[in-house]
Amino acid sequence: MNINTKISKELQSVEALIKRDFSKENTISGLYKYIFKSNGKKIRARLCLTTSSKTKNKEKIKLASVIELLHTATLIHDDVVDESPTRRGIRSVNNVWTNAHGVLIGDYIYSKAFIYLVDIGNKKILKELADTTNDIAQGELVQLDAINNVNINLNKLKKISYFKTGRLFEAAAKTGAIIANENKAFNYNVSECAKNLGILFQIIDDLLDYSDSKKIGKPVFQDIKEGKVTYPFFYAYKNANTREKKRLKELLGTSRDLKSKDLELIKSLEGIKKTKQLANKYHIRAVESAKKIKNLAIRKEMIELANTALNRDK
Repeated sequence: MNINTKISKELQSVEALIKRDFSKENTISGLYKYIFKSNGKKIRARLCLTTSSKTKNKEKIKLASVIELLHTATLIHDDVVDESPTRRGIRSVNNVWTNAHGVLIGDYIYSKAFIYLVDIGNKKILKELADTTNDIAQGELVQLDAINNVNINLNKLKKISYFKTGRLFEAAAKTGAIIANENKAFNYNVSECAKNLGILFQIIDDLLDYSDSKKIGKPVFQDIKEGKVTYPFFYAYKNANTREKKRLKELLGTSRDLKSKDLELIKSLEGIKKTKQLANKYHIRAVESAKKIKNLAIRKEMIELANTALNRDK
């Protein structure tokens, strides 16, 4: 059985575990079933299963489930903070129910993840994922600095991308290596690859928000409407003259629907082009780290994940 087929089967086990194990209280079960009725890409869980693929330790299924639960909880909380009406093409929890339901079911899913972590009983893994959840929360708080902040610098945006997204990618790969008792070199290489892959993933997310495509499963131009300065806006503003900067500032936090001419302004100021170039840089870094992985099957899988992240359209 090749690694891809093996991981696909293991992901089915992850999905079954997540969907099986929840409270029978009506309110909780209704929310929980709604959240997990659609099957996402599970790229973080896949990373964990990839880096742990050499071990027969069955706890890796539980670990991959932890990664998926942590990711899901952060998405639900994100939707509350952003007041987002949809997620993955369906109405968000806070839209169907209330913000309070979103916050509390997110907390419930977080706590379920840590119950599984206690079951696994590996202190290194527990420490890594405790640090990770703390870093993710920091990222969300730091991102508040990017609200209507046209003076934010590139390093701060990269920090937000790492904390918000790259950190869990990194932890997924690292904890998979830990549970498989892999050596330090392997652990370092998969962690670096996954970290850059995660940052790449976030950069592409920022790009897709400036898309006129309906494929992505969530509202477009959401970031700019919320006043968030992300890479496309950052680069466009940096290249703008005084008149163009005034127009761009007016777009931040606007309640009106953005039009094609608004997107064209950001394109003409190389906001999209420069963001794509940045994405390519992180793709190269991820692939370079992957090429240092001695196991050919794992190396190939990591490179494929990087290629998928770069080329995705939703």
